[in-house]
Amino acid sequence: MRLLTALAALLVSLGLSAAEKTQPVFTFTAIPDQNESQLIERFGEMAKYLSAELGVEVKYVPVKSYPAAITAFRNNQVQLAWFGGLSGVQARALVPGSVAVAQGYEDQFFKTYFIAHKSAGLSPAETLSPALKGKTFTFGSKGSTSGRLMPEFYLREAFSAAPEAVFSRVGFSGDHSRTLALVQSGAYQVGALNYTVWDQALANGDIDTQQVQVIWTTPTYPDYQWSLRGDVDAQYGAGFSAKLTQALLTLSDEKLLGSFPRTKFVPTNNDVYQPIEATAKALDLMNDW
Repeated sequence: MRLLTALAALLVSLGLSAAEKTQPVFTFTAIPDQNESQLIERFGEMAKYLSAELGVEVKYVPVKSYPAAITAFRNNQVQLAWFGGLSGVQARALVPGSVAVAQGYEDQFFKTYFIAHKSAGLSPAETLSPALKGKTFTFGSKGSTSGRLMPEFYLREAFSAAPEAVFSRVGFSGDHSRTLALVQSGAYQVGALNYTVWDQALANGDIDTQQVQVIWTTPTYPDYQWSLRGDVDAQYGAGFSAKLTQALLTLSDEKLLGSFPRTKFVPTNNDVYQPIEATAKALDLMNDW
């Protein structure tokens, strides 16, 4: 009898092991909006946290561009993604049933800084100065909410013209860290970037305020969020999406949150990002990725 019991226990154990081995790895990605090494460190820790909370292997899949993040989400190469406002609405439009489930507390009130090199001769102001005309200007990535979509929206609103008609030269740096570096070096006179990247760099002592300064801050708008494919429960089991969402909302590790940087994650939904989608459609950017 003892032998039969032992054999039964062994078979159950082997069965569980086999099930664990066949369970798919849960993968996620993030838009490459900052220095790659910083992103790998941040999201590597996030993968460890989610793996422990969900009881499955979780893997962060780095990508080289905003379009690559959207493509990975569309093709189910990743099931979860940390998107900006624009890339999020673009990606969710391609995957029926996908949802925005959590955003940083700060993402409810996001903003963009316009920064200028001292050679531009511009001073901080409460509106976009007419003196911007004729300067050189760099956005971040073409798919960035804070580095392209909203800055372009406010530029068009202020000057009733496309950026190419306002500035003598317009570029796309690729990410916020590079925008800061290009303007600080004088390669471009003016640029627009995510305010958290500026604030973090300033706190780290990486900004020479004798060379570059903030000259204008946009009104606030919704931005970054975690977006989840709608077929996750079918792939990983009933209730998985709810469990994942709860893991994001209850994350309390201050060091990990600080790496985003965010104080906490809060609930959100697709409706929150309707203003971003409307702006993207107005500027014909929904398919520009």
